[in-house]
Amino acid sequence: MSDPVSSIRNLGPAYEEACARAGIHSAEELRALGADEAYARLLKTGSRPHFIGYYVLVMGLQGRPWNDCKGEEKKALRARFDAIKARAYDKDRSDFEAALDAIGVIERR
Repeated sequence: MSDPVSSIRNLGPAYEEACARAGIHSAEELRALGADEAYARLLKTGSRPHFIGYYVLVMGLQGRPWNDCKGEEKKALRARFDAIKARAYDKDRSDFEAALDAIGVIERR
């Protein structure tokens, strides 16, 4: 039996729902994808980019408290977040279009 996404430190039911929308249904799947790919999938399926949401995921996958990220490490994570956001988030696409895209109804841009 698989562990739920919410079994990972820092991640609750809302994060679990966002992961499910992105096709990530277990903690094992999330760990296998890694933070960057998983977060990109979240953005591609309608989640709005938010730096804290990204680093909470990174810290959780490392088994660390969400607020453990500081200094140079936080700056490096910000650069990774910005790169993921640039390639995976289409700010011109509506939430409705993103939902249709997620279920394969419209072409990906």
